[in-house]
Formats: sequence, C-alpha cells, structure tokens
Amino acid sequence: MESTESSTQAKSAKQTASSFYRTVWRWHFYAGIIFAPFLVMLAVTGSVYLFKPQIEQNLYQHYYEVTPQDERMSATEQINAVKAKYPDASITKYRPGESDDRSSEVKIATAAASATVFVNPYTGKIIGELADDDRIMNKIEEIHGELMAGTIGDRIVELVACWAIVLIVTGLFLWFPRNKTTGWSGVFIPRVRQGKKIFRRDLHAVPAFWMTAGMLFLILTGLPWSGFWGTNFQSLATNQGLGYPPSIWGGEAPVSAVQTKDVAEVPWAAETLDVPKSNVEGLVPASMDDIVSIAKQQGMDPSYAISIPSDPTGVYTLSAYPAKAEDEATIHLDQYSGAVLADYRFDNYGLVGKAVALGITLHKGTEFGLINQLISLLICLGIILVAVSGFYLWFKRKPGKGMGAPKGPPAKSIKWFILVLILLGILFPLVGLSLIIVWLVDFLIIRRIPAVRRFLNA
Repeated sequence: MESTESSTQAKSAKQTASSFYRTVWRWHFYAGIIFAPFLVMLAVTGSVYLFKPQIEQNLYQHYYEVTPQDERMSATEQINAVKAKYPDASITKYRPGESDDRSSEVKIATAAASATVFVNPYTGKIIGELADDDRIMNKIEEIHGELMAGTIGDRIVELVACWAIVLIVTGLFLWFPRNKTTGWSGVFIPRVRQGKKIFRRDLHAVPAFWMTAGMLFLILTGLPWSGFWGTNFQSLATNQGLGYPPSIWGGEAPVSAVQTKDVAEVPWAAETLDVPKSNVEGLVPASMDDIVSIAKQQGMDPSYAISIPSDPTGVYTLSAYPAKAEDEATIHLDQYSGAVLADYRFDNYGLVGKAVALGITLHKGTEFGLINQLISLLICLGIILVAVSGFYLWFKRKPGKGMGAPKGPPAKSIKWFILVLILLGILFPLVGLSLIIVWLVDFLIIRRIPAVRRFLNA
C-alpha cells in the first residue's frame, strides 16, 4: 500500500515538473519567435553605434580638423561670423572644441531645421554646415532607441528589452543541466560529435549561457533611457532623496516647470534638474567670452558645450557629457552676472545616479575606450548568434503543420510560473500590459478557433 502511494506521489511530482518545464519552454519559445528579430536589430545598430567616435571622425574629418595657430579668435567673434553667414537663424549652442586642432561648433536653428556650423577658431572661416537630419549616427541612434517611430517605437524597444529579460530567465532554466552525468559537454561547450540535432541545440544554448551576464548588463543599462520605465525610474530615484543634494545650488533650490533636459543635452542624472532663472535687473547679458572663461575656471571637461538662453530669464547651461562618467558636469549660470546658480557633477550624484551614469558610459563603450567597445561588440555579436541559432533551431524542428511549440498545461498546474509572470509584470509594467493582451487574445480568439488552437498547440 505504501509502495503504491509513494509511486503515485513520485509520478505526480514528475508530471508537475514536466508541466513546469514545458510551460517555461513554451513561453521561451514564443517570446523568442516574437522578439528575437527586434533583438537582432538592436544588436546590429548597437554594434555600429559603439564606434560612433571613430565613424564620425572619419566621416566628418574635413569639418573637425583645423591647423593650430598662435592666436584663437574669441568665441564672440566666431559666433558673429556665423550670424553674418546665417542672419535668419538663431544661435542655440556653442562648443569650443576639446583640442587645439579641433574646430568650434555653433548650433543654429531655423524654421525648417537645426544644424551645426563648424568654424575655424583661428581664422573665423566657416568650414561647413551639417544638418542634424543628415548625421548618419543620429539615424542609427533613432533606430536603436525608437525604431524611427517616435513614442510608439520607444515603447516597443522598451517592451523588447523587458521581454529579453524573460527570455534570459527562462533560457537559463532550460539550459540548467538535469542529468548530473552529462559533464561539461552541452553545458559549457557545444557537443560537435553527437549529430546535427544536438549540435544545433548547443549552438543556441551554450553561447546564450556565456553571453547571459553581458546581455543582462546591456539591457539593464539601456532601460534608464526608455521613455516609460526609464522616466518613472528617474523620478523615483530623485523623489526618494537619491537625486540632487542642496549643496549644488548657489542659493535656494528653485521650483521650476522647466527641466534641464528641456534646454540642453545633459547626462542622465541631470535631466530632471530644475532650471533656475536669471535675475533680470536691466543688466547687459554676459558675453560668450565671459561664459567660456567661467567654464575654464570651473574646470569643465574640454568636451563641454554651452546652451544659450532663449528668453530674458533663461540661463546659460554648461554641459559636459564626455567619455568617462566621472567627468560629467552640468552647470547653470545667470545669463547677466555669470553667477553659478547650480553646479552638479558626478561626485554630487547619489548612489543610483552614479551607477546609472557609469552603466551608460559602459553601455555606449566609452568608459574604457577601445577595450570597452570590443567587449560590448562581442556581446552584441553573441546576441545575434543566439537569436539566429534559436530561429534556425526552431526552423529545423518545426513540423509540417503548426508552430511546433510544446503544449501548454492547465493554469492550475503552473501557479508558481504565473506568480513569476505577475511579479515581472509589476516590475516592468509594459510586460504586464502585454501579458494582459496575450491572455485576452488567448481567451477571445485562440481558444475559440479550433484551427488556430491546433496551429499554436494551445
């Protein structure tokens, strides 16, 4: 009697484990089919964007490079040269250039578009003009960040990134060896002598394991840029006292409807910093030469840019967004007196701000130069290999009819997995929303149409 009862319990436990495994496999399968093409696109565009400094240096070398001379023209004279050339444009930004052989940049805006004008700082000669829409790397960044589809594209990319985490978690579960006698083969190294079927499986699973940490790092360091999750995470970090210490303000911290990201391109940690107002008392605005001198006195990184105020109460914003996170700086100056109204640097960041800033420069491949770029490139290539090999694995296994996914067990037998999905939906709201949509499609369409149910093995 006891033997029969033990056998029944063992059989039940085995069936439960099998149901759970098939459930994980099913979700991994469909998430891969849907999101793998987007992951390949992100990996390809990310691979190109990693080498933005080298690519732009080669593409725009004739704009960037100048021959150093004994005397530089003042910033005001350079800007006046641009005004004379483009009388109908407004000047929005000035960038002195980070080295003696680098041109200055003056950002202009017209009713039609915005562009960068490159100026020889020694002669005042206009070297050329480059419209923002014509920058190749801007297009790559737009595809990578929002599929060139604005807010909708941004949400899709964020959804892909969040579901990639689901892919990683479920993939690790499927990879984990269940046979203790397997050894290293098929776990850490592919099996090349056990037939094509096993090799195809290992070509997907083994590289995926080795790339797991890198893939997860790129996803988590990219999410702070996302429009929904990233914005809410940024607000949470700031509101919980992890944002701006009182010491960065030259006076009382302002209450402003304008955030720094609205007036300048600044590091992530400074994007929601409130913009103070200049003290308007009939004063003459400080010249660009004065602002450049103040930037030098404040020890700004040579790659800094100056955003010019557009109204009488606006401020000059000095922003340095250099290769290394520890050199980041954002400074607001009174446009009349040049007084420092806010000075926010890496050392002022809270723990979250520092972690995100460092994560972003590592994500972009700039923190440690070429070695950083090559490691990130290897991860991107690994993502492409895993996605393509997974698709190939499915294609070779796919039956003549149907998708070839394992059959989904009843919901009551996978309660723990459902709980995990709910937790992921809370942590990543777009995942939660997509799960609701999947459930509605399953309930209203898949379950009610026999042909679709058979095709999806539901």
